[in-house]
Amino acid sequence: MSNFDKTENLPIYQKAELIFQLVESLMASLPEDDDYIQVTKDLMRANAIAIPAKIAGAEGGDLYSIRMQNAAIIRDHAMQVYVQVGSLRFYESYKDLEYVTLIRKELDEFQLLFIDWVNGFDTNNHIWDEWGLFNPPGAIPPTEIDGFEEDDFDIDDFFDEED
Repeated sequence: MSNFDKTENLPIYQKAELIFQLVESLMASLPEDDDYIQVTKDLMRANAIAIPAKIAGAEGGDLYSIRMQNAAIIRDHAMQVYVQVGSLRFYESYKDLEYVTLIRKELDEFQLLFIDWVNGFDTNNHIWDEWGLFNPPGAIPPTEIDGFEEDDFDIDDFFDEED
């Protein structure tokens, strides 16, 4: 089974795909003649499609820091979809509020899957994040001895000077 097949079988990925499909259905029910709705539709689509893409990216990059970076982006996109869908309740001509309730319910379920998924990340498989944002709890920064400086490498050390 390929890595992508494994990713597609993850409950969090399947839920993300469902949310995207629901957002697409919601957008089809929205009016075309309103600039506010058009901008909201574009934002919802961009945010909803980014979620499964970032899950696949996190699964493909097995390092803790990469997975956590993707998780932070996923969280942001999911929260934006939640707000954007909810904002439709305030649009006077939009009356099909069942979509709003359904998508928000699916996002609430997604959040629970997300928490479990992130808690399953391997904290031992990481490289040090110099920005300090995506280091696992308890990670110790590398020392100067652990580091490599370009000045430490001399190509001439690898060639014999014998004639």
